[in-house]
Amino acid sequence: MRIPLDLPPGLVGDETSFAAAGRWADGSNVRFWRGRPQVIGGWESLGGGDLTGVCRKVFAWTDNAAGLNVAFGTHSALQVWIGGGLVDITPVLARPAVTLEAAPLAVSEGSDVVTVRLAGHGLTGGEAVDVTGATALGGVTPNLTGAVVTVVDEDRFSYVFGAPAIASATGGGTAVMVRPQRAFAPGAVDGTGGQGYGTGTYSTGAYSAPSTSDFYPRTWSLSAFGEQLIASPRGGTLYRWANDPGEAAAPLAQAPRQVSVSLVSHTDQIFALGCNEEVSGVFNPLCIRHSGVRSPENWTTAPDTTAREYVLAGGGRIVGASAVGQFILVWTSDRLFVGTFVGALNQPWRFDPVGEHCGLIGPNAFAVAGARAVWIAPDLQFRSYSLGGAVEIVPCPIREDLARHLAGAQGDKITGSTLGLYDEVRFDYPDARDGNENSRYLAVSLGDGAWSRGIMARTAFVDAGPQGDPIGVTPEGRAYWHERGQSADGGALPGSSRAPTSFCIPISR
Repeated sequence: MRIPLDLPPGLVGDETSFAAAGRWADGSNVRFWRGRPQVIGGWESLGGGDLTGVCRKVFAWTDNAAGLNVAFGTHSALQVWIGGGLVDITPVLARPAVTLEAAPLAVSEGSDVVTVRLAGHGLTGGEAVDVTGATALGGVTPNLTGAVVTVVDEDRFSYVFGAPAIASATGGGTAVMVRPQRAFAPGAVDGTGGQGYGTGTYSTGAYSAPSTSDFYPRTWSLSAFGEQLIASPRGGTLYRWANDPGEAAAPLAQAPRQVSVSLVSHTDQIFALGCNEEVSGVFNPLCIRHSGVRSPENWTTAPDTTAREYVLAGGGRIVGASAVGQFILVWTSDRLFVGTFVGALNQPWRFDPVGEHCGLIGPNAFAVAGARAVWIAPDLQFRSYSLGGAVEIVPCPIREDLARHLAGAQGDKITGSTLGLYDEVRFDYPDARDGNENSRYLAVSLGDGAWSRGIMARTAFVDAGPQGDPIGVTPEGRAYWHERGQSADGGALPGSSRAPTSFCIPISR
């Protein structure tokens, strides 16, 4: 006797075999589309080589000539994919320039080493400096960008110019300047936990209390300001890249020096959320500041500017934020706020709480589809909010694996993304059974609420946009186009052979 199988869509893995009778119990890398299971699409290499570091954020936008740019923020670098190749735009942090005393340089005949006299220079070997303003001595004019320092003593250092002097000499004029550069220090790859709820072991410390001893993996905020890229590593300042492959990203003048997350609003204002207060300069995890309208370097609050500062009510810290049309969603460790553009000169924006005990577990653990946001809260429940509505819990019948096996203190690595082609929201997370890095995902169809999951290592993921196809990045820094073909970059698609073969069907006699 043949019995047609017409099972409801979605996996139901957290129930017993009796409670889940007549449902799909498990599957990997299979989605439910229009009520039916199907293998997910494959992936192909983006090309251009591997990224430097572990990627935590990927963002695509176009320049004014409609050229595609894809930015990647890793724990140690900021890179852009342009025309099939990777360009390193990692910032170089220049310190104030120092004007030297007259005739501070010395060279020796036949040598390309330049010795610099600067009392109490405080430099260390291997640091880089820019040397400018020097006049010729010994047949060379030794101005050099990025000169690598060798310390001679506390008052002298040297560098290799690249062309030997034709005579020994001391000089260089009266306008020699040295500008030390500080390399962009790599951030942490893994989280080590802390005192705040959700950042370390379960229930450690006070719920939603700000912590001064949390250590997080480096994450990034990436946004477009016109054709320019605005980038901020968590805990660092704001950087701007002006779409010039020959130039690195540079610090944004006047911006707060310590920023948790950032974004660009529809009003062309750059927001720093969780940052230094304007007057005191003290970091406040609930402080929001923004630049003036179309004035990215104007952060001064005054009657004749549209730059302003706000401090959110309640405790905790700002964890993440997203522009949603003409609004801004701001998640703290405990609440959700909605930012509304008021337009008044004394208060351009207003931030109102719309939910409590529904914070965000990590800076990128959310996805926005249209006017609806879906995210993972510190209690590892999925929640949803649509503009004008209320925060709701999203039932997930396969949540147990996430709740039981999320790698300890690694919640900040969770990354959410949409997949518009299939009306999906996807969350990649680190499963302790595989280590500390993102290794698995959960996905839900917003149309019918059907959940699916898979074993796939992606530390960053972004939906199709100007680039046409989604992009995912592995822990090793390999970027792939997704939903292309049915192979894993030419190999077998992992897990697809397990597609819905595990299910329960009630039988009656």
